Amino acid sequence: MGSLFRSEEMTLAQLFLQSEAAYACVSELGELGLVQFRDLNPDVNAFQRKFVNEVRRCDEMERKLRFLEKEIKKAGIPIVDTGENPDAPPPREMIDLEATFEKLENEMKEVNTNQEALKRNFLELTELKHILRKTQSFFEEMQDPALAEESHSLLLGDEERGGQPMRLGFVAGVINRERLPMFERMLWRACRGNVFLRQTEIETPLEDPVTGDQVHKCVFIIFFQGDQLKSRVKKICEGFRATLYPCPETPAERREMAIGVMTRIEDLQTVLNQTQDHRHRVLVSAAKNIRVWFIKARKIKAIYHTLNLFNLDVTQKCLIAECWCPVADLERIQLALRRGTEHSGSSVPSILNRMTTKQSPPTYHKTNKFTSAFQALVDSYGVASYSEVNPGPFTIITFPFLFAVMFGDAGHGLIMALFGLWMVWREKQLMNQRKDDGTWSIFFGGRYIILLMGCFSIYTGFIYNDFFSKSLNIFGSSWHMANISDEDIKNNEMLELDPNVTAIYTPGSPYPFGLDPIWNMAENKITFLNSFKMKMSVTLGVIQMTFGICLSLSNYRFFKDPVSMFSVFIPQLLFLMCIFGYMVFIVFFKWIVYDASISYKAPSLLITMINMFLFKFPDSQDDYMYSGQKGFQIFLVLMAVACVPCMLFIKPFFEWRAHKSGKRTVRFGTVQMQVNGATEDTAVIMDQDEGEMPPRPPRGCQATRKRRSLI
Repeated sequence: MGSLFRSEEMTLAQLFLQSEAAYACVSELGELGLVQFRDLNPDVNAFQRKFVNEVRRCDEMERKLRFLEKEIKKAGIPIVDTGENPDAPPPREMIDLEATFEKLENEMKEVNTNQEALKRNFLELTELKHILRKTQSFFEEMQDPALAEESHSLLLGDEERGGQPMRLGFVAGVINRERLPMFERMLWRACRGNVFLRQTEIETPLEDPVTGDQVHKCVFIIFFQGDQLKSRVKKICEGFRATLYPCPETPAERREMAIGVMTRIEDLQTVLNQTQDHRHRVLVSAAKNIRVWFIKARKIKAIYHTLNLFNLDVTQKCLIAECWCPVADLERIQLALRRGTEHSGSSVPSILNRMTTKQSPPTYHKTNKFTSAFQALVDSYGVASYSEVNPGPFTIITFPFLFAVMFGDAGHGLIMALFGLWMVWREKQLMNQRKDDGTWSIFFGGRYIILLMGCFSIYTGFIYNDFFSKSLNIFGSSWHMANISDEDIKNNEMLELDPNVTAIYTPGSPYPFGLDPIWNMAENKITFLNSFKMKMSVTLGVIQMTFGICLSLSNYRFFKDPVSMFSVFIPQLLFLMCIFGYMVFIVFFKWIVYDASISYKAPSLLITMINMFLFKFPDSQDDYMYSGQKGFQIFLVLMAVACVPCMLFIKPFFEWRAHKSGKRTVRFGTVQMQVNGATEDTAVIMDQDEGEMPPRPPRGCQATRKRRSLI
């Protein structure tokens, strides 16, 4: 039974694994991929299972690896993926992996912290450099000697004047460019115009030490008078997150500070470069192994997650598991258990026993690289029940062909076929690359589907005579214009080609393959092609639906279900044939009977079907397509209507009747019996059918029911 057309024959097996060999055995079974384990602890909380600590350790390792992967991608370092698929490491290696990941994480966090602090200092020094340079230019802009002398006296104070010295204070800082307009308005309104603001933009964007983004900033200097305005200005700068820096008042002091700032910037740049080089070396080293580390961590986690599904025996030395596995692969599973036992060094072999159960097994279809994409396409709509017919093999042909019927362009189909052929030709190299792009993974996984869709599209494109939306004149048109003169062509904008005229169209000599290219020039091209494609689509759709219903007959026969065969399959097939099958019959009948000479008499297909359901028929016998059409159509409609209640009520009625006459299972607890004064517990009475009395205790015995539960 096990084949691509039906599910593999599955069996329920019980495993007995020694505690020291369980990890290695589950690892070998996981590499084999033929076993589905059942949870034997459904009522146990996930945090109360035996290997929950190991699962948490694996989660922590994955978190550290994701942190390293994020840093590697942030640094723009390519991650090396050789396509290697290592086996799950032994449990003792898990400690080494944890130590390695812990060391790398701590080192990266320390490097990031130091680098962020260095970048913050570098940013502050860079902003201070621009402030010293820009403020110097602000003061040098005062070219008027009288204005310069007055500014100098205002800044330094003029004690020689009769009153108290007048002195202007100023603050300088840096602010984000997008906050500057609002900053100016707030200063003007809060200080009532008693401050003087000068600002200029820094030409080179600065790097944010936290996010790494490029930020545009502006240098400003604010002149004010009095401590009250100074306090108000500083509060406004703090509210707008402007950074204030000390700026000397004299040019000499500013020049001396600028020299010191430049020296510190050069030293800091050297330290930053060394830190960046060290960080890059660490990340490059991690990028070479991070894919392998991810695989190992996930395999370890999967093994311990699977071990949490097992039960411990009474001695606490053996793990008991139940699993579904294919019958044809039991020998391979036995070999995998033997390998796991040998790798673990256990002297006690693992045991696999087949179990008898009435539970429905899971569905398992063996696939390869060609059929896996088609099977995944079918499974996305629904997985077939166990032993049902698998529609996957039929989808290999029907899906690409029906796509081509809708697509139908030889040029575009050629591009699609070449793209699919390229992926198939280089599948080994492309598979080793394993790009993280989800879209690419979808395309590469469906490479054989794309190849077949392209090939079928080329075929249907030649049938439609469509190559990049243009017609090809390969064999020459079958229409002739022998009786049409050049004068007729000049005097008439449109000419009608009548297929009844032998000089225009020779009967029995159609275009060899596909549509005649002359239809590309016809005014009624769209009308003709739409009618042709619609009728062809309806025909193919009815064939596909009929084939699907016939597949259900195979299921009913396999499961020996005569009720479904007579109450579902036959009514469905009759309903489909009476309506849609008859419509396909009319399409071919019109193509065969109504040739070009009497095509004007052919009735409309749509009107014929509507009148069929409304029981409206023509009065004249000449308007019928064939004799007996009226009675035959009435019979088909009545047959289709009669099939509806058969599909809706017959099978539910039999199921209701079987359910009503079915037997409910009653389960009793332990029965305590007293025999000749001695008390003993009898066996539990299981699966007692309703309507049957439980066995009576022996005469002279007094039976008392201890507990009773109904299921």
